[in-house]
Amino acid sequence: MAKRRKFIPRFFTILVVLALSAAGGYFYLQGQKPATENTGEVLFPVAKGRLTISVTEAGTVKPRDQVIIKSEVEGRATILYLIPEGRRVKKGELLVELDTSALLDTKVDQEIRVQNAEASYLQSKENLVVVKNQAEADMDKAQLSLRFAKEDLVKYKEGDYPNKLTDLESRIKLAKKGEQLTADKLESSEKLFAEKYISETEVKSDRLAAEKAELDLKLAASNLTLLKEYTYRRQVDQLSSDVKQAEMARERIKGKVAADVVQAETTLRARESEFRRQTGKLEKLGEQIVKAKIVAPTDGAVVYATSAQFSWRGNVEPLDEGQEVRERQELIHLPTAKTFMAEVNIHEASLKKIYTGLPVRLKVDALPGKDFTGSVFKIAPLPDARSMFMNPDLKVYKTEILIDGDSDVLRTGMTCQVEIVVEQHDSALYVPVQCVVRVGGKPTVFLRNGEKTAPQLVEIGLDNNRYVRIISGAKEGDKVMMTPPLDAAVKEANDEEETKVDIPVRPTAAAAGTGKAKPRADKPTGGGGEGGGRPTPEQMKEMRAKFEKMSPEEKKKAMEKYRKRAGGGGARGGGGKGGGRPRGGGGQG
Repeated sequence: MAKRRKFIPRFFTILVVLALSAAGGYFYLQGQKPATENTGEVLFPVAKGRLTISVTEAGTVKPRDQVIIKSEVEGRATILYLIPEGRRVKKGELLVELDTSALLDTKVDQEIRVQNAEASYLQSKENLVVVKNQAEADMDKAQLSLRFAKEDLVKYKEGDYPNKLTDLESRIKLAKKGEQLTADKLESSEKLFAEKYISETEVKSDRLAAEKAELDLKLAASNLTLLKEYTYRRQVDQLSSDVKQAEMARERIKGKVAADVVQAETTLRARESEFRRQTGKLEKLGEQIVKAKIVAPTDGAVVYATSAQFSWRGNVEPLDEGQEVRERQELIHLPTAKTFMAEVNIHEASLKKIYTGLPVRLKVDALPGKDFTGSVFKIAPLPDARSMFMNPDLKVYKTEILIDGDSDVLRTGMTCQVEIVVEQHDSALYVPVQCVVRVGGKPTVFLRNGEKTAPQLVEIGLDNNRYVRIISGAKEGDKVMMTPPLDAAVKEANDEEETKVDIPVRPTAAAAGTGKAKPRADKPTGGGGEGGGRPTPEQMKEMRAKFEKMSPEEKKKAMEKYRKRAGGGGARGGGGKGGGRPRGGGGQG
C-alpha cells in the first residue's frame, strides 16, 4: 500500500503542475491573473460572465449531395480514357472508358457456346416430340393386344366352346343312329347269308360297317369327354393368361413410355437451362462491354474519388489513364448541387456533450475572415475503423455537419475548423477545471477563507476543457484553490491497482520554498488547458524509457487506467484526449 501511494501522488502532482502552468499562462495572456497568497498557494476567484461550452475539431469540406460513380466491370480493368478532374460535364458525357479487349475475345467464345447450346436445345425439343409419338403408338398397340386377348377369351367361352360341344354331341347322335342301322343291316345280312341269298363277302362288309359305326360312336363320346374335362379348362386358362399378360405388358409399356417422356422432358429442360445460361452470360458480357464506357448520369463537376480518400497504407495513388481499377471501386464523385457539409472526427470523451441538431460555427482555412454556420446532422454509432487501425487506443466517431445555404466559394476537400456550440450562458459562474476534484465521488472545490481552507461541495455543469460551470455551491468572488489538496481526492485511488508509470516531476514553487516535493497521483485533476506546460525533454526521455520496459499487458492496463481517469469530464477537468491537451475549447465567452 505504501508503494502504491508513492506512485499515485507523484503522478497526480505532475499533472496538476502542468495544468497549473497552463492556467497561469492563460490567465496571464487574458489579463485575468489568479490571486497568490503569501503562503504560495494560487487561488482563483469564482468568476461570473459569458461562458460558451463547445467542442472544436478540424474537419474536411465535402459535397452534401453527390453521385458516386463506381466501376461496374467485373475483375480488374485498365483505364483507357479519363476526363480531367475539375471539368464541368453535362449529362451523358463520357467520363471514363475501360479496356474491353479481353471482354470482346470472351464474347466471341461465348457466342459459339450459345450456338452449340441452342442446337442441343432444339434437338432435345424434337426428340421429345418423337418420344411422345412413340409412346402413344406403343400404348395403342398394348391396349389393342389386351382387347384382343379379352375378346378371344369371350369368343371361346361364348362361341367356340358351345359350337364344338354341339358338334360333338351331334356326332354322337349320328354315331348312335349309324350304329343302330349297321347293326340292323348286319343282322338282316346274316339271316340272308344263312339262307344263301347273299354272299359271305357282303356279310363281312356289313359286319365291318357295324364295327366302324360302333367305333365312331365311342370316338365321338371320347371327344366330348375330352372337350368338357380337359380342352375347355386348358383353353380358358390359356386365354385368361393371355389377357393377364396383355394387361401386364400394357402396364410395362405405360411405365416405360412415361419414363421415356420424363427423361426427354428433363433433357429438354436441362438443355433449355443451359441455353438460357449461356445466353445470359453472353448478354452479361454485352452489358459489361457497355458499362466499360461510363457516362455522366447528371450535370456536375468532376472530382476524382482518390482526391477525397484516405488510406491507412499511405497516400492513395491518383487516378490516371493506364491505371488498373477493380470492380465496385469508386472512380468519380459528381456533386449535383452547391450545398456542402463538413466531416469531423469527434473524440469519445466529447460524445456526451454533443447531439444532433446542435448549432455549429465553421471557419475554412482557405477562406480567412469568412464564417459559415451549420448544424450537427449525424453521429456515427461506432468508432471509425481506420483510426482504430492506426491507433487502437484512439476512438473517434465520424460526425457530419450540414453547412447552411449554398456556396460558390467552397470546394471539396477544404480543411475547416468546426466549433460545435453545446451551451451558451450570458451569465454563469465558472472556475478552471483543475479547481474541481472529486471527494467521495462528489465534485468539490477548496475555498480559502482567511487563513483557513475548507472543502465545499459544488454542483457542476459541462466544461469547455478550460473552465467548468458552477451551478451551485459557490458564489462570485469566492477564492478557490488552483492546487487543491489531493489527499482526500486520491483516497479512493489508493485502493485500486497500483499504476506502474513512474513519471518524474518538478517541485512546485510552494514546495520549492520548503524543500519538499508535493505528492503526485495517477489521477489528473486538470484538463490541461490551452497554453499548459509540458515535461522537459529529459523527463520525457526518462518516462519513455520506463514505459518501454513494461510488458505489453502492463502498458495496456496503465494506458487504460490513465485514459479512464484523465477523461473524467468537468469534475476532473477531462474532456481532452486522455486528459492531455484539449481538443477543443470555445474559451471564455
